[in-house]
Amino acid sequence: MSTDDDGDALEPGSRSGAEPAHDAESGSIPGGENPDINDLLNKLDSLENTVDDPHEREKVRQTISLVERMPGSEAFTKRITKYTTRDIAESVVGGILLSLPLLVEDGVFDIAEWFAGTVIVGVPVFLVANVLFVLVMTWGLLYYADFRDLQDANPILGVLPRRLVAVLLISLAVSVGTMVLWGRTFEGDPTAVEAIGRVTVIWAAAAFGAALGDILPGESTGQDVSERIGESRALHETEGDD
Repeated sequence: MSTDDDGDALEPGSRSGAEPAHDAESGSIPGGENPDINDLLNKLDSLENTVDDPHEREKVRQTISLVERMPGSEAFTKRITKYTTRDIAESVVGGILLSLPLLVEDGVFDIAEWFAGTVIVGVPVFLVANVLFVLVMTWGLLYYADFRDLQDANPILGVLPRRLVAVLLISLAVSVGTMVLWGRTFEGDPTAVEAIGRVTVIWAAAAFGAALGDILPGESTGQDVSERIGESRALHETEGDD
């Protein structure tokens, strides 16, 4: 019978410094935890964020993609970590599809007149309320409606979710662009507040469509936008040094 460094006897087949064995019946590890595929994905995400070499990072992504397709993983259908140019294109298409029917409706003008006509202490309260509605609705649709498990790895200024900001800006651009293109913004010589109100009505529909267009197809393939920007900056810096 062998002994360890302290002179204590060891059981046959055991070795000094070995970790306690798993409980075969419970299938748990020490500490009572029950890790699953999602726990592994979280670890791989952390590893990806710490890897600096682009080739090594790509290998980690390939491993993540493989794990996401394993049986028992909900990540394949629900988890979204990247934000790519395809997501931007999907938001544009979704925003246009849902806003187009409203562009030809004169009811948009009536709603805008209501926004402009309801003023308290010089503030068009319903116009402000509609803008807040768009912001809250988009936020809730993306992060609380449980369509997808969205994980923003690179928030803007460390606080603002980049997907939320992108969807709001894209849908607003779609609203302004289509209203101006079809001559609906200033038709009938509206006041400035009425013109803004018309845009916000279309924005509500466009934001809804842009959010759904972004998340419903699942995670897009391709390179993350943040990485594209980082590589572009590095390339410009390299060219500047030369």
